[in-house]
Amino acid sequence: MTAIMNRYEFVLFFDVENGNPNGDPDAGNMPRIDPETGYGIITDVCLKRKVRNYVELKMGDRTGYRIYVKEGIPLNKTHQEAYAAVGLKVGDKAKLEEVDQARRWICANFYDVRTFGAVMNTGDNCGQVRGPVQINFSRSLDPVTQQEITITRQTVTRIEDAEKEHTMGRKHIIPYGLYRVEGYVSAKLANDEKKGTGFSDEDLELFWESLVNMFEQDHSAAHGKMASRKLFIFKHDSELGNAPSALLFDLIHAEKAPQANPPRSFADYTISVERGKVPEGVTLIEKL
Repeated sequence: MTAIMNRYEFVLFFDVENGNPNGDPDAGNMPRIDPETGYGIITDVCLKRKVRNYVELKMGDRTGYRIYVKEGIPLNKTHQEAYAAVGLKVGDKAKLEEVDQARRWICANFYDVRTFGAVMNTGDNCGQVRGPVQINFSRSLDPVTQQEITITRQTVTRIEDAEKEHTMGRKHIIPYGLYRVEGYVSAKLANDEKKGTGFSDEDLELFWESLVNMFEQDHSAAHGKMASRKLFIFKHDSELGNAPSALLFDLIHAEKAPQANPPRSFADYTISVERGKVPEGVTLIEKL
């Protein structure tokens, strides 16, 4: 597979209904918000996890599509596997060119490293990879309301509570929130002869597919109803790009209906694009 030769930016709109899209451990797992504005936020790590999960579900252990950041798998064990695969002795301090061999092997075999990059210098040093795909924090289009819902559990936890008929529990939700996230795909970080990850056009198509479908494979009572709603992609005709990303992002607008206060569904918003202002050398693709 050949590494990509074009720069891209993308804008994804997704929403949540009666769910917790990204709990904050520092706030009792309440949905994350900007405390100064009340707008909801979702970390890049949260969305990357969903992409990884989708790729793993679809591709399994197919060669080239394994997942490096995976629950229950020590990273150092993967580093040892890389050393063994390229003929290096585990436990020895590797030279720079040997570290690069291990790095290249991991990039070739692990989709998420090839896509997002990784720091792999623990244990047997496999170097560092700067991934061609980078994702910002997601932000809701309007302030969201954190709600704590009290529920009745028909079970008890402690032995001394066995005679009780039930105990009380809590769930944290947002009634509704439409989120926007922006991201970048660098051709140079994919195809650079020395440091490139080899991220290919096939990898890119799988990434777009993941953004469209990642919530369909992640349903749970805690997350509520989540769905990808719109995906806009800007494709440049060159490796380094033909327009600033900020200019392109500003061409996509979301407007709330005047009567939707507060908004409670995607139908309360209108998504529009200033297609006539897309610069020369940039192609707008609407995937969803």
